[in-house]
Amino acid sequence: MNREYHRWYSPRLHRDMELLVFGHAGAKVLMFPTRDGRFFEYEELGLVASLTDKITAGHLQLYCVEGLARETFYAGHWHPADRLRRHEAFEAYILNEVLPLMAAKNPHDCTIAQGCSLGAYQAASLVFRHPHLFRKLVAFSGRYDLTLRVESFGDLLEGYYDDAVYFHTPSHFLPGLSGDWRLDRLRQVEIVLTIGNADPFLDNNRHLSQVLAEKGVGHQMHVWDGRAHRAGAWRRMAALYI
Repeated sequence: MNREYHRWYSPRLHRDMELLVFGHAGAKVLMFPTRDGRFFEYEELGLVASLTDKITAGHLQLYCVEGLARETFYAGHWHPADRLRRHEAFEAYILNEVLPLMAAKNPHDCTIAQGCSLGAYQAASLVFRHPHLFRKLVAFSGRYDLTLRVESFGDLLEGYYDDAVYFHTPSHFLPGLSGDWRLDRLRQVEIVLTIGNADPFLDNNRHLSQVLAEKGVGHQMHVWDGRAHRAGAWRRMAALYI
């Protein structure tokens, strides 16, 4: 299997950024790690191995990026507005540096965004805001409202709210879309959401699914038995849904 390591200085983030590429051809999969994961997390957790057959056959090419959670939503020493600004810079890095690299390396017309846990939020937020750039979203065990307090999970923005929070929270801004070009494009995107029936954000996933249905956005929502917020479940999900 082709494996490539890339590193460059990002002018948008003012730091070096790293990523791994697996595969040589096929649909391009932009993969966001979990809160504590690095760009090599999917390799370590076995998700890359679970996709070996598709990768070696030239059906998929994976691009595993850094998530920068500790510099964005989990940067507890920063004001929430600064966390959001850093997240916006991260999104600009993805849009203006990573996606062009993917296009230059691989002309395939299908780009998929995928993530687990916080990475599922990052993938979904990117697709819902920029649906014209993607053909598919695959989100495992996601949380689509970072202001929620559920079990041990707190409000990552500590009560702070402004337009940036609204437009970076799918559960908030999607209900307000009406006659927007994004809706037309979202209806062309294949959307797959997965969650366990014992996972803390099951209700948030159900709410997002209801909103998408009300907006006429086709999607699949798969509810797995038990708590599926774990690597073993994600490996099985990857083989089924990516």
